[in-house]
Amino acid sequence: MDQFRQWLKSRGGKLVVIVASIVLLAIAGVQIATFFRSSTPDSAFYTTYICTETGKPFRHKNKMGETLPILSPYSGKNSGMPAEGCYWTADGGIKSEPTWVLLNSSVGKPGPTFCPDCGRLVVGHNPKPGPNSKPPPTQQEYLSRSH
Repeated sequence: MDQFRQWLKSRGGKLVVIVASIVLLAIAGVQIATFFRSSTPDSAFYTTYICTETGKPFRHKNKMGETLPILSPYSGKNSGMPAEGCYWTADGGIKSEPTWVLLNSSVGKPGPTFCPDCGRLVVGHNPKPGPNSKPPPTQQEYLSRSH
């Protein structure tokens, strides 16, 4: 034990203790940062909105306490409402980039909402289609089924 104390008092012993302390502090720092870091990806905090005055879509990072409608970068007013993505083409094909649609129900209009691009039904929480998905009805198909 005396040899170990003597070694710790030496220049080499002190250097080893300092380096070991720095390594342990770094490991502790990484562990603490990992513990407090959210596992939610940053993209989960963003939503696409549509300015009700201009009809233009925009992405916005949601903040605690925000209420609808949110501030639109296009009108400069609180005119941003959540948008729904439509991934369909007029002929029933699937497209990779959505057309952003403002639901009638979001702005107090009666009746279902149809995509201005493809003319197909768009609903709240509109699902992104998979490879075997059937396209939603067009406005004509929807109206013919409901009568």
